[in-house]
Amino acid sequence: MNGPLRVLAVLILLAPATIEAGELPRVPGVPLQPLAAQARRVADALEVIGRPLGREERARLERAFVMGDESEGSDAIQEILDPYCLVGVSINPESRVKAQQGPAEPSLTQQGWRAFLVKVHNEAGVTAPLRVVSPNAAPIYTRSTASPSPDQTIPPESIPDRWTEIAMFDDRPMNPTLSGLALEYRIIQIYSRDAGPREAKLTFDVGQGTQDLGFRSDVDVLFQCEPGVVVSLDIRDEDDTPVMASLLIRDARGRVYPSPGRRLAPDFFFHPQIYRASGESVILPPGTFDVEYTRGPEYRVKSRQINVEEGAGTQTESFRLERWANLAEKGWFSGDHHVHAAGCAHYESPTEGVEPEHMMRHILGEDLTVGCVLSWGPCWYYQKEFFEGDIHPLSTDDYLMRYDVEVSGFPSSHAGHLCLLRLTEDDYPGTTLIEEWPSWTLPVLQWGREQGGVVGYSHSGWGLQTESMELPNYEIPPFDGIGANEYIVTVTQDAVDFISSVDTPAPWELNIWYHTLNCGYRAVISGETDFPCIYGERVGLGRSYVKIDGALDFDRWVRGIKDGRSYVSDGRSHLADFKVEDVAVGENGSELRIDEARQVRVSASVAALLEPEPTERTEAIRNRPLSQQPYWDVERTRIDDSRRVPVEVVVNGEPVARQEIEADGSFRDLTFDVPIERSSWVALRIYPSSHTNPIFVLVDDEPVRASKRSAEWCLKSVDQCWSQKVKGIRPEDREAAEAAYEAAREAYRSILAESEAE
Repeated sequence: MNGPLRVLAVLILLAPATIEAGELPRVPGVPLQPLAAQARRVADALEVIGRPLGREERARLERAFVMGDESEGSDAIQEILDPYCLVGVSINPESRVKAQQGPAEPSLTQQGWRAFLVKVHNEAGVTAPLRVVSPNAAPIYTRSTASPSPDQTIPPESIPDRWTEIAMFDDRPMNPTLSGLALEYRIIQIYSRDAGPREAKLTFDVGQGTQDLGFRSDVDVLFQCEPGVVVSLDIRDEDDTPVMASLLIRDARGRVYPSPGRRLAPDFFFHPQIYRASGESVILPPGTFDVEYTRGPEYRVKSRQINVEEGAGTQTESFRLERWANLAEKGWFSGDHHVHAAGCAHYESPTEGVEPEHMMRHILGEDLTVGCVLSWGPCWYYQKEFFEGDIHPLSTDDYLMRYDVEVSGFPSSHAGHLCLLRLTEDDYPGTTLIEEWPSWTLPVLQWGREQGGVVGYSHSGWGLQTESMELPNYEIPPFDGIGANEYIVTVTQDAVDFISSVDTPAPWELNIWYHTLNCGYRAVISGETDFPCIYGERVGLGRSYVKIDGALDFDRWVRGIKDGRSYVSDGRSHLADFKVEDVAVGENGSELRIDEARQVRVSASVAALLEPEPTERTEAIRNRPLSQQPYWDVERTRIDDSRRVPVEVVVNGEPVARQEIEADGSFRDLTFDVPIERSSWVALRIYPSSHTNPIFVLVDDEPVRASKRSAEWCLKSVDQCWSQKVKGIRPEDREAAEAAYEAAREAYRSILAESEAE
C-alpha cells in the first residue's frame, strides 16, 4: 500500500467468525446506483478533509459506478474501499451492532489526525447516526463546579490512557445518519496525543440498547503512532529580544493544533492559541499550517505559513513580532487586576485549577506587565496556598504577578464581588471557612484597607443595567447583581478605591461612577478582564495603564490605581499623559484649583489602531448592542467607514469637546480649550474603548456639586440597593448595615441640598 493510502485507516463491518482477522466479508446484492452515490460522497469527503484517494483508485471507483452488471459493480466498489477500512460494523436484523478490525494499517502520527473508513453492513435498515465511543477518548479534565474544595473526579494516573480523540465525519458532503442501505461506508477521524504503540477500544452503536451482548460491538486496535516533528520556535521582539508569544496554529481545514481536547496546562483547553517562549517547541504532524502570532493588543497580529516536513525529526521556525505601541517605554505600565487560576472555564480536575507558572506564561504572552491572580470561591482552599503577600517569585523586573483575593462565592457576594489587592493576609479575622466571612461588603473593604490594600468592586455593571444606554442616564437600576451594587453606599464611607470597568457593558459601569463623581466622590475606575469568567479568550482584554516614574514596582503600580494615575483601555486605544493645565492625572490629588470660572487647557498623547477598512468581522462587532460582548472595543468607535475615531472631553459626565484622529497606530498630541463654569471633574475618552480617570478643577475651592439630578439618583439608588440586599445580610450583620445605608442617605441628602445645577 503506498504512502497516501496508508494514511486512510478505516473501520468496517463485523464479519462472521469464519472470516480471518483483517478480512471483511463482501455484502452481496446491494443495488449499484445508491451504493455508487454513497461511495462518491465518501470519496468527495476524503478530498474535503485532505485525505484523498489516490488518482488511480478514484478512477477505478468511477469506472465501477457505471458497470452494467450491478453485482459486479457493487463488488468492485467493495474491493476498492475495503482495504482502507480499519473496522467493520455489522447491524443485525434486531439492530444489534458488532465490530471487528479490518485490513487498514492502524497507523497514526503524534499530534495529528488520520482519516479511517468504516464499512457498515446494515441488515436492519437503520437510519440513525452511527456512533463511536472510546474510554481512551474520555475527557482528561472536569470543568469547574465552583466548589471551594472539589472532589477529584479524574485521577491523574488515568491521563496517560486517555490519549486519543475520535470523531465521525458527518459534515457535507456526508449525511449525518445512515441511509438504511444494506451497505455503506462512513468516515472516522482519530487523533493521537502521543508517540509509540497505543491501544484504543472502539465501541459502536446506532442508539441506546443496540450494542451487541458479549462486547462484540467493541474492537481493540493497537495503533502505531509515529513521532511528530518537533518544531523549535525562535520568537523575537522588534529589538531581537527572545520573548513569549501567542501562537494560533491551524491546518487547511481550520483544525487547531495541538488539539484543545487533549490539552492540560500550560496549554488551556478552552483556548485555540498556545503560548511559547523563544527556544521552546511544539510537536506537529507533517503538513502545511497557518500560524497567527502576536503578543497582546500593543502588537499587530501577523500570520505566515509553515511546512512541516515528514521525517524531519526537528525543524526550526522563526517569528518576528511587530509592535504598533509601546506604552511601557512611555512610562505607562499595563495591568489586569482580575484574572483567575481556577473556576469558570478552568478545570478543577485532575488538579484544582492551574499553577502559578502556567498563569505567568499567559501574562508574558500577552505582554501584560502586571497580572493579579485572584483566588476566589472555586478551589479556594487549594489556590490560596499560592498567596505570598508580595509579588510571586516567578515575577521578573519587567513582568509582575501577584496573588490576591476576589471576594466571590463568599457570603457578601450578593452585594457585589470585591477585588482586594496588595493584601498581607488573605483570611478575614476570626475565620477559617468561607461561610464565616461577613455577609455585606463594607467590613470586608475596611479590613482590606486596614492592611494597606487597594480595594474595589469587580465587573461593576452587573445589577446596574438600564434600558437607556445614554451617559449619564437617570433610570434607577435594579441593584440585583454582583457588580458595584453596594458601591453606592460604601463610596460615601470612604471605604472603596475603585470600581472595575471594561468587562461589563460600558454604560452600566460608567453611569453609577459618573453620578458619584458628580456628587464629589473620588473613587476611580480600573480595567479588568475577569479571566476566564466573563472573558476566556485571553488575559488583559481589559487593562489599566498606570504611570510610574522609574522602574516597574507593584506597590507603585497599585498606588497608581488608587490615585487614579491611570486610564482604562481594551489596549487598542490610548490616552496617555492626560493633563488639565499643568496638573497630570493622579498627581497632587488630581486637583487644579482656579480662582474663578474660565477656560482650561486639556492635553494628552492619543493613539488608536483600527483595520484600514471595515471588514465583516469588524462590522459584526460595531453593529452589536452595547450590552453584548465585546463590551469595550475600538471597532465600536469607528466613525462611519473611515479609519477615524472620536476623542472626547467629558465634563461632569457630558461630552463638551471632540476631535477625530486617524486610528493608524500613530501617537498624536491633542489639546482642547474647555470652559469651566463651576467646580467640575474632567476626563478624556474614546468611547467605548478607553477612558481616563478624572482631574478635578475646583473653582474658588468649592467642592464638586455638579448635578442635583445625580444626587437624587444616588439617594434613590441607596433605597433600591437596600431593598435587594437586605435579605442576603445575616441578622447579626444587619444593624451595622442599616446604619451605613442610613449614613449614605444622609450624605446624599446633604449633597443634594448643596447642589445648584440640575
